[in-house]
Amino acid sequence: MRLSIVVPVFNEAESIGPLLREIGAVASTLPIEDVVIVDDGSRDETVRAVLDLKPDVPRLRLVRHLSRRGQSTAIRTGISQARGDLIVTLDGDGQNNPADIPLLFEAYKGAAGANPRLLVAGQRTTRRDNTVRKLSSRVANAVRSSILDDGVSDTGCSLKLFRREDFLALPFFNHIHRFIPALMKATGVEVILVGVSHRPRERGTSKYGVWDRLWVGIHDLIGVSWLIRRTLPRVDTEEGA
Repeated sequence: MRLSIVVPVFNEAESIGPLLREIGAVASTLPIEDVVIVDDGSRDETVRAVLDLKPDVPRLRLVRHLSRRGQSTAIRTGISQARGDLIVTLDGDGQNNPADIPLLFEAYKGAAGANPRLLVAGQRTTRRDNTVRKLSSRVANAVRSSILDDGVSDTGCSLKLFRREDFLALPFFNHIHRFIPALMKATGVEVILVGVSHRPRERGTSKYGVWDRLWVGIHDLIGVSWLIRRTLPRVDTEEGA
């Protein structure tokens, strides 16, 4: 099992350097195939910051969108370009701690013998955001979980580990990154939850507002709920003698 770490970034020139150094430190303890940074049309010095660190981070790769396409597209681009059979995703703002990646990998290895089709989803044990963001996230997670029945209390945590082929088999649409556990569960992937840490944003600024997430989320919930009701688990087959 080889891991690809996929990190979508947009205007994270201040955060990406420290984050990559942390990823580099963790990578020495894991079977890392590559670290794929997807720059989603940044207009600051993000690209330069990544290129400056290529000599220091083994197997670091940079993929660029020439214009901004959104987080979901950036994630899919990174996964499509990744060379590992297992994918780890995390945000580029430094709030996810790369030191938690081994927790997800150990959880996967512990359960993969019975069923390799697994999604290990990080769940932030303590949110390091302001009160408004924490409250809005709590409400959104409760509504989503009640409608989609995905069993995940914190789907907004970007720190996840799953098989590359399981993600690429999903129907793609904008904002899919908010619904990966529900969609994978609908196709027969087992979802495992692992508590992870969360850090306050120390550099740069958030790219999302509370209202942006709310209105987009309502429309997406309707569509994803419809899609899941019409999704059948994958059928495993073998060729006859």
